[in-house]
Amino acid sequence: MKNCIRDLLLASLLTPAALAFGQPAKPGIFSDHSDIGGVAKPGSVSFDPAKGEYLIAGGGANMWFTNDAFHFAWKKMSGDFKLTADVRWPGTNGDPHRKACLLVRQSLEPGSAYADVAVHGSGLTALQYRDTPDAPTHEIIQSASAAPARVRLEKRGDYISMSVAAAGEELKPAGGYLPISLTGEFFVGLGVCAHNHQDIQSAMFSNVAIEPVITPTNAPTVLECSLETVPIASTDRSIVYHTRDHIEAPNWSRDGKYFLFNRNGRICKLPVTGGTPQLLDTGTAVKCNNDHGLSPDGTLLAVSDQSGPDNKSRISILPIAGGSAKEITPLAPSYWHGWSPDGKTLAYCGERNGEFDIYTIPVEGGEEKRLTTATGLDDGPDYSPDGKFIYFNSVRSGLMQIWRMKPDGSDQEQVTAAGYNNWFAHPSPDGRWLVFISFAKDVIGHPANKDVLLRLMPVGGGNIRVLAKLYGGQGTINVPSWSPDSKSVAFVSYQLVYP
Repeated sequence: MKNCIRDLLLASLLTPAALAFGQPAKPGIFSDHSDIGGVAKPGSVSFDPAKGEYLIAGGGANMWFTNDAFHFAWKKMSGDFKLTADVRWPGTNGDPHRKACLLVRQSLEPGSAYADVAVHGSGLTALQYRDTPDAPTHEIIQSASAAPARVRLEKRGDYISMSVAAAGEELKPAGGYLPISLTGEFFVGLGVCAHNHQDIQSAMFSNVAIEPVITPTNAPTVLECSLETVPIASTDRSIVYHTRDHIEAPNWSRDGKYFLFNRNGRICKLPVTGGTPQLLDTGTAVKCNNDHGLSPDGTLLAVSDQSGPDNKSRISILPIAGGSAKEITPLAPSYWHGWSPDGKTLAYCGERNGEFDIYTIPVEGGEEKRLTTATGLDDGPDYSPDGKFIYFNSVRSGLMQIWRMKPDGSDQEQVTAAGYNNWFAHPSPDGRWLVFISFAKDVIGHPANKDVLLRLMPVGGGNIRVLAKLYGGQGTINVPSWSPDSKSVAFVSYQLVYP
């Protein structure tokens, strides 16, 4: 009798659309469904077996920060998988931040570690995640397709990724290759959040498929790259450009309107709003590596180029609009990293007689000055915006750490402590922050294709925050990439795709 009363009460709460489908005991390919977290109005799942469509109604105030409030159709799984579905919102009413999600969670408890591909009511689509229990939720917003019709959430090993497609198009990886550990059994399925505690919103999922994935040992992969930005306040990332071309090391223009990065030996220019990159004319410098950057006034570009007969890197300068490149450092290899705030001096890493050290040279050329003499690698020099310090990384203390010195090389002091190998410190234009990339303690050098952290610390010392966890390394943030307002950082992340 109690069960009958319960069922009648639940039926009275269903939306008219849900009643038209019928409330199944076992919703299609999923084992069960339930509300997650606190919701004012219970959700529901309706499945039409003839059409293979799931109409999921969900309440809840949010799926964000530390909140979990939504309805979830799920099945237990383990191992790797692909979850794919067409997603649409039948109605136009509702909060633009309501979410229809393809979802994997470690548990059904609020605060669980999870990742999802969330299609918002506004069309914004992002890979959202909580990488440890009760941590804040963050997101990686994709730009490959506005309001995609079909999306995929994929787990391979310890990485979660998303793919998207517009109506009638093939699914394509959209960036957001996220290291997140899910152990043992977990819950995979479809979720809907109204983004309004007093509301219920319904989303339609069709052509839904869950496919176990087995990745053979040494399976061939293709590397894809994403140029991303991350605001230091929220740490929620946005993908500006995604490609199978190998791109590296974004510079943010002094006026904040475009990025520069290297691709296949050339320098490319891309609006901050995205689009199609345009090649910059660099004259005879057509083997540029990832050590390049702009003058303080934004009129000149320094490139490190290997077009000479010996294929060794030398620094050249050219107009920012493009044109003939003037060689500045005849000695090689030399790798540009910093420009003094007064525009008169370049700082770089050079290898001379088997030792890599920090050097400076006048912008017009001339005699270089050696600033470091410690045994082992010194690299990545970048000036503070007031010109009082050059920050660099050095292995002299064992692990690679961030150091700083005065512009004449005096008063060299360590800035970061052991724990990680820290590389390529870049001071923010307002002089308040240092951003740098951190590798695990056992990683030698700054290789590509590693789990790395972008980290942020106050210039005066203090708590170091993680801006982003990503798959990257070489090419991620070798050169200055702050926005001119000091609010965001640009970087490149990488992704292994299995064709």
